[in-house]
Amino acid sequence: MVKAKKRIIIPIILMFVIILITILSIYIYGEIQSLPTEEVKEECNIETKKYSDRNVYILSPKNNTSSDKIILYCHGGAYMGELTKTHWSFLKSIAIDTGYTIIIPEYPLTPLYNYEDVFEFMEPLYKEIINKIDANKLILMGDSAGGGLSLALVQKMGEEGIQMPAKTILISPWIDVRMENPKIKEIEEKDDVINVTSLKLAGIAYAGTNGMESYLVNPIDGPLDKLKNIVIFTGTYDVLNPDVHVLIKRAEEKNVQITLKETIGARHIWILNKDDENEYMAKEDYEILIQEIKN
Repeated sequence: MVKAKKRIIIPIILMFVIILITILSIYIYGEIQSLPTEEVKEECNIETKKYSDRNVYILSPKNNTSSDKIILYCHGGAYMGELTKTHWSFLKSIAIDTGYTIIIPEYPLTPLYNYEDVFEFMEPLYKEIINKIDANKLILMGDSAGGGLSLALVQKMGEEGIQMPAKTILISPWIDVRMENPKIKEIEEKDDVINVTSLKLAGIAYAGTNGMESYLVNPIDGPLDKLKNIVIFTGTYDVLNPDVHVLIKRAEEKNVQITLKETIGARHIWILNKDDENEYMAKEDYEILIQEIKN
């Protein structure tokens, strides 16, 4: 019992400390920027544009074999964290291996902002992109929280009758911030990446005062009838995996096709760690991901 209490209390304290430090840092230094690494700058062309006073990065390979296909990528980080070195390395590899251009927005992050601010930024950005390019040349992608955001975004665009991307690819998506699925507890001991208590707190911050029942926060509950070409990569050692199966079941009941690519024993966002030889199935599944992007 004592160990169980410590497992709950310590993450809560740490989360509040992180929130306080984040707010203080923003007050002193301004918002954190997800600057590209030197490795990315050496191997890719990268342009920084401003959209609604926020950075949007445009990444493309330097090898002059670039395609006219575009990826709009929403990064993960529990809606609190910015792009990491792992994200930049992963996106660099995708740009080089596909020849596609990748648009990477720095969307607003909690605790300073909530889901309403995120969609006030992402909706018009998506609409501007889709108005400038052929929808058949656009792929929407996201990992973890960015996967949840991507799913909610296409659901809302479908409801508004806006053109959908040719394909939406979600990697270990966080699609229900309430984290109430009883099967989560069965996986929690196997998941050494995510702390459920901390994630719940981040979800509360993202939902704000009125968002916990909104499908924009929990796209597991969102409309499915307009969705097309959704592909989900998930691992069975990820506490977010059970909710993916709930979504798949809902889709099947409504005769909506969602392609599930599930790896037994894979951890949360394992594919992003493709260069780590100790990350189970990361390299193999990355190659499958690249083929999925190209097809």
